[in-house]
Amino acid sequence: MPELTQIASPLAASTPANNTSNSNTNASSKISSDFETFLLMLTTQLENQDPLNPIESQDFAVQLATFSGVEQQVLTNDLLSDLGQGFGSSGLAQLAEWVGMDARVEAPVAFDGAPVTIHLDPDPGADAAEIVVTNATGQVVSREQVPVGTQSIDWVGIGPDGSPLPNGLYTLSLASLQNSEVTGTRQVSHYTKITEARHGLDGVELVTEGGAVVPSQSVTALRESVE
Repeated sequence: MPELTQIASPLAASTPANNTSNSNTNASSKISSDFETFLLMLTTQLENQDPLNPIESQDFAVQLATFSGVEQQVLTNDLLSDLGQGFGSSGLAQLAEWVGMDARVEAPVAFDGAPVTIHLDPDPGADAAEIVVTNATGQVVSREQVPVGTQSIDWVGIGPDGSPLPNGLYTLSLASLQNSEVTGTRQVSHYTKITEARHGLDGVELVTEGGAVVPSQSVTALRESVE
């Protein structure tokens, strides 16, 4: 089935909603504190004013106007906070439709013995490329030379001794070389099934088959699951 490339995440606007909500909450708390302090000062001033020299009506009107402005600021920040949370929930609901689909992401590969199609993107000018495979503990378990210009290959999970690697999560990185010198390394992308969409510290994140967690905006293509 044809791929849908350069997909735009529906969370482009909602991803920062969590940070905006936190910022609004902090600002609202500070303004609320200032509001209570202002009210206390105004009440104290009224209780202790000189009966023979009371507060001028003009000054009193200015203070009441300030009081009203601070109150309105508190209400406005509460409203913005509620709107931010609403946008975040809306984005999460949209991404719920992705669950069960195959997404193209740069994430660890869940290897179960079956070949995995990986997509390669070496640096411009590279005259050689190498796939470096590390396991869940960060240990390099395999290296494989690949022809420059190859767009995708089926990675079969074979170790240096020719035996299959154990099932598990593996990070596959493509090292670009020029004159035998590494010019750049980047994680390869592949299609994997999305099993969950959830709120994270930096916005909505996706859980892939095998347990890898990736930000929603890192998805570059979607397709119906091939299973």
